[in-house]
Amino acid sequence: MTAVAVDGRKARGEKKRRAIVEATLRVIERDGVAGVTHRSVAREAGVPTTAPTYYFATLDDLLIATLMWVAEELCDDMLKIVASGGTAREIAVSLARAVDENRGRTLAEYELYLLAGRRPELRAAARRWLDLAVETVRPADPIAFRAFLAAIDGLLLQGLIADVAPNEDELEPIVSFLIRGRDDSTPPTREQ
Repeated sequence: MTAVAVDGRKARGEKKRRAIVEATLRVIERDGVAGVTHRSVAREAGVPTTAPTYYFATLDDLLIATLMWVAEELCDDMLKIVASGGTAREIAVSLARAVDENRGRTLAEYELYLLAGRRPELRAAARRWLDLAVETVRPADPIAFRAFLAAIDGLLLQGLIADVAPNEDELEPIVSFLIRGRDDSTPPTREQ
């Protein structure tokens, strides 16, 4: 059996590229998208100031790469729970972490997604989250699954703007409702 040769330069380049993308998210977490410059990202990543422009010619290229990485990371975390038939409690715990101990990162991720609303060149990367979600879970009912994901986005946004982040005990009944759905199509009233 022959060993496969690994191109050391390519591996180092990929490692540096990944460090730059991760640093971009940290800059957004700390300073918002407005704080992202090739120089600020280089400083955060601990790489020469020319490195970000070598790997990402424009800031849009850098933001697109960051959006793609965020989508893949989000799928790895959240969709593993959903795809494995995770319980409402497991999903609620993940959501509570996202709006409390990981609040800065979640806020940075949503800031990137919302930027895509204003910048068409970022939209395909922002939609990657939905594409990966459907691809990973392969839901029997894609419409119900998209509605579930939209509701999760809403819960996260509500949690980010709350004075006190909701905990898993507060989120679990909501997630449980989303999973099981309503037995009838009547909108809830004050009495229900």
